[in-house]
Parts: sequence; structure tokens; C-alpha cells
Amino acid sequence: MWYPTCTILSFLATAPQVLSESFDFVIIGGGTSGLVVANRLSELNVTVAIIEAGASVRNNSNVTRVDGFTLAFNTPIDWQYQSANQSYADGRTIQYTSGKALGGTSTLNVGMTYTRAPAVQIDSWEKVGNPGWNWKNLFPYYLKSENFTYPTPAQVSAGTSFEPKFHGENGPLNVGYAYDLINGSLQANVAASWKALGVKHNRDINGGFMNGYTVAQSTLDREQNVREDAARAYYYPVEKRRNLKVFLRTNARRIVWADSDDGAGVTARGVEVLLEDGDLEVIQAKREVIVSAGSLRSPTILEHSGIGNKNIMSNYNIHTKVHLPGVGENLQDQPNNVLLYQGNETYNGTTPFVAYAPLSSVLPNSPQLNLTETAITLSSALNNTLPISSLIYLLNIQQDLITRAEIPNVEIILGNTVTVGFGPSNILSTALWVLLPFSRGNVHIGSPDPEVYPIINPNFFIVDWDLKVQVAIAKYARRFWAAQPLGSFVTEMTPGYGVVGKNATEEEWEKWIKGSFSSNSHPVGTCAMMSRELGGVVDPKLKIYGTSNVRVVDASIWPYQISGHLTSTLYAVAERAADIIKAESGL
Repeated sequence: MWYPTCTILSFLATAPQVLSESFDFVIIGGGTSGLVVANRLSELNVTVAIIEAGASVRNNSNVTRVDGFTLAFNTPIDWQYQSANQSYADGRTIQYTSGKALGGTSTLNVGMTYTRAPAVQIDSWEKVGNPGWNWKNLFPYYLKSENFTYPTPAQVSAGTSFEPKFHGENGPLNVGYAYDLINGSLQANVAASWKALGVKHNRDINGGFMNGYTVAQSTLDREQNVREDAARAYYYPVEKRRNLKVFLRTNARRIVWADSDDGAGVTARGVEVLLEDGDLEVIQAKREVIVSAGSLRSPTILEHSGIGNKNIMSNYNIHTKVHLPGVGENLQDQPNNVLLYQGNETYNGTTPFVAYAPLSSVLPNSPQLNLTETAITLSSALNNTLPISSLIYLLNIQQDLITRAEIPNVEIILGNTVTVGFGPSNILSTALWVLLPFSRGNVHIGSPDPEVYPIINPNFFIVDWDLKVQVAIAKYARRFWAAQPLGSFVTEMTPGYGVVGKNATEEEWEKWIKGSFSSNSHPVGTCAMMSRELGGVVDPKLKIYGTSNVRVVDASIWPYQISGHLTSTLYAVAERAADIIKAESGL
């Protein structure tokens, strides 16, 4: 077979014509995780190729601005996925924001929020077949990735606080606080209102204990006043390494396999890609293929490659290389609702005031979930790929976490119109969501053509418990705004008392929640790191079951949703993954 060769200009190829080289490691996806792994592997004497469907956005102001979190949405650097109709949410389709650029979703994630998971939550990963995946082992990688910028005296006065022992100061990723914080008396009033509800201040939520309110840290370069995405942190500083090459505007279609099995599982020999000019090519891998395309894309690349549920792949005449029913299943995401308030002054600057609270704060007498009934419901929704007993085991671990006082299941984050790129105004927003929903869905191919978007079905509110908690959080957020001193100078705009009255019924709240929620775009779990018996896709070394040299490194491997925003843990997991790959490869 003849493959055209590619010319790579300045080590950043946009439309390769001919490829005459092979690479030790081929990484599918130049996003948050993929660029971390590429950076760390290319520190050594090995060659690394990155396949990225998008372009470089180094100078794209929709990306770099720290005061315009939504400006890149619905632009060419957003995949703009749409979900299937949500049967338990009035049949609505829900949009998913996902980065199609060098840097992945770190180029457009809302808020750039840097919040880690609680320690005991990471510890729970060991319970599903992952020895060594715990807080003690992961915490050093949070530090390794981070270059924390201490707040200025003015920022401290505006409400920032931190604990130095929780932060790294020599990593690639700049983390800190926005140069301009919200003006006026808002910070003091927010703090006083949370105190009135019994929510304590947390000096730093990134040490493994999250409950409380604080000013969240962000992935940004304060001195340059720009967003710190994965490309800015992990790629651009090393882009001239001669052993590191990036193929931009290049779609990874499927993994190409060796003709014979080496006894350790099927062996990848490269990745078939579609170039910008329409040519097909194979980028060859001498050691490993690493899939880092994200929770919505990694499983579909595997399915197009013959790794997944044979009953799904056979519908599209895809030959099964490894029957692995868990591929694409276990999709978990959070529903997001927003309350809007009108204040009595104009607010400049950006300050992510955030509060985390346990379930007992919003539902003091929360009923225990019937795990058997829930497992039966979910098993049917997940193509019966998991035994009922396995689902009960997984749900029991999650329920234990949710009912623990040290685990937040509630997030309420306050912002203003500056943060979303609309400039100063007197409008304040409150986004809220249930952090650890029980609902599960899936993502699968819907065509034999890899260029066709996948079918995404998160099954929002398939477990009614999630809806009841979301309602309770919305009520709790309303109580926060009504508490003094905030209640004396703000007026509710959304939903407004004309839509959801002061004494609204549960049904009225549920109607508003289901009619106005969006995806939080925090999908995880679709290539879960769990034992194969539990429906796992990768082992603790992140290698796909039944393969000898293919791994997955992104949020799709997380067995459970986490309480923190995904970004910080993505960087930490990818840093640890790079060390695992080095050790496994004898590097």
C-alpha cells in the first residue's frame, strides 16, 4: 500500500501530503490530557506524534480573554455536539461544548475553574479494581503540573485565600486569580450571606476537602492576563523539540491493527487519519497508540476500530477485534441551571465565588436510593451490558460517598456578565448543579463513517433522585440570595417569582428545572478504568483490555463523576499516566 508523505513546517503540520516517518508513540487528541502525555514522553529519546482535528488558537481572542468564557462557543473551535432527545427531560436535545483545537476543551471551558476532587473520592477508585489510584498517589501530580501564582495584596483584600502547602510552584500550568476581581462590596456581602446559611469559609478547597465557600482559583496567566490552556502550558514551550510533531486539522478515524495477535492482545500499528485535503493516511506507531480524544469521542474511535460491543459494531459491518461491552457506556454528566439577579450597582471584573456543600445541606432528610430498582433501570438504559449485581455494587459506592458529610454534592458558583464576555452590568448569575448524579447514559457510533457525529445520550434525570436534588439545590440558591445582606439589594430575574412562585410546588420547580437546564459539559466514564467484570474498559495501567499497546488517557477513564471541575484532575491523571507509560515501556 502506498501512503503519501507529509512535510511538517515548523513542527506544526496543518495538511500533510506525504508521511515517510513512523513514531514511537501516536496520540489521538491534542487536548488537555494528550498534550500533557506528549510533553512528558518527548522529554525522552522517543518520537511522539499528536493527531489533532482542530487548529492552533494561540492568538484567538475568543480563547485568550479571561473575561469572555463563552465567546468561543458555537464557533469552529467547538465541536457543537447535540445529544439525543432526552426522554426524562421533556424530550429536549442538549448541546455539548467541546474544544476542537490544539488544547482541547481547556481552550473554552467556562470559568477556567481549577478545583480538585475530594481526597476520599479519589480513594474510591481503588474499590473498582484500581490499586494505587488514590489521593496519596495522585496529589503529587496535582503539584507537579501546577505553577501557582500567589495573589496580590489587592486580590487578598477582594477575598482570595490559599494554603501554600496545597500548591506546586514549578509546573507548566499557571494557576491563580484574575487580574481584575469584582469591584465593590459584593465579596463581603456574599461571604455574609453564606455565613447566614451556615456555610463556612474554606481557605483553600484544593487540599482534598472542598466544603465551604471561597474564591476559586483559575487556569490563567495573571501577568499576561490570558487563559492558560493546555497548549499554552504544555505544548508551545516545547514545540521545537525535534522528536515531537503535531498534525493539525487531521481527523483520527480508526486504529489500524497488526495482522497477527502477539499473545498479549491485539496490537496497534498505527492510526488512519483524514487529512485536510481529503486524503487518507496511516500514521504508524512503533510502540503505542494513546487515545486522548475525550469522553464523547474516545469510545467512538474505539468502536470504529473494532473495540467495543460487538452487537453495536456489527450494525455497521465493523469487524470485532475485542468484544468489550463497556465501551461508550457509563456516561455521567451534571445538569446545570442558572438563576439571574439584578443588583443595585454595576459589577466589573471577574471573581468566581463558589460554594460547595454536602447533600444534607439541601436535603436534610434525603431518602436512601433503592439500589436494586435503580440498577434495573440503568441496566436497561445501558444496553444490558452490566449485570444488575455489578451496578448495585457501583451505585452502593457512590451512595456511600454522597451521604458522607465531607463530600460535596452541591455546587453553586456566582459570576457576572463580564465573565461571559458581555461587559459590565448590574446582572449577577448563579450556576448550580448536582455534582454526583446517579443517572447514566452512553455514547456510540451511529454510522460506519467516522466523520459522522456520535449518538450521545446522557439520560439526564433517568434517576428521579437527581431531579429532586437539583430542585433542592435551586431552592437553596434562592435562599442564599434572599439571605441578608444580599437580599436587600438584589431582585430575582430568572426564574422569577412569576414563573416559580415563592410557595411553588415540587412539580412547578421540576418543570422549570427540566425546561431550562443545560449540560455542564463534564462528561466522564465512557472508557472506565474498572475491572473488566464490572464493565471496565481499561486496566489500572490505562491499557485497553484485550490489547497489547493501546491506552486511553482522558476523563473517559474515570469510573465516577467527581465533585471538582474536571480540569485540575485531568492534568494530574495525565501526569501520572505519562509516568506509568514510561515505566511500562522501560524508559
